Amino acid sequence: MAICRRGGSTAAFQCMNMPFEMLNSILIGSQYWNVAFGRDPGEVTQDTEGMQTMRTLGKNMAWVLKNLHRDGTVPRSPQEEWQPMHFIR
Repeated sequence: MAICRRGGSTAAFQCMNMPFEMLNSILIGSQYWNVAFGRDPGEVTQDTEGMQTMRTLGKNMAWVLKNLHRDGTVPRSPQEEWQPMHFIR
């Protein structure tokens, strides 16, 4: 999640998620980008939409964790070998 004073939250959120996407990680989403706004300590709690987004994120995280550990192990689909594309010909 990203907590920002004004702009830049989407860029920060994107930069935080990109490494996990490249590592084939499970990304857990919410109802919107996991971003809330506030400047001073505690001020973010006044962002009602941001707080709802964080609560939904927490519920989604709990759901994923419960499902991953339901049977002890959950097999993953095999990964394909990476096939990089060189666009300069």
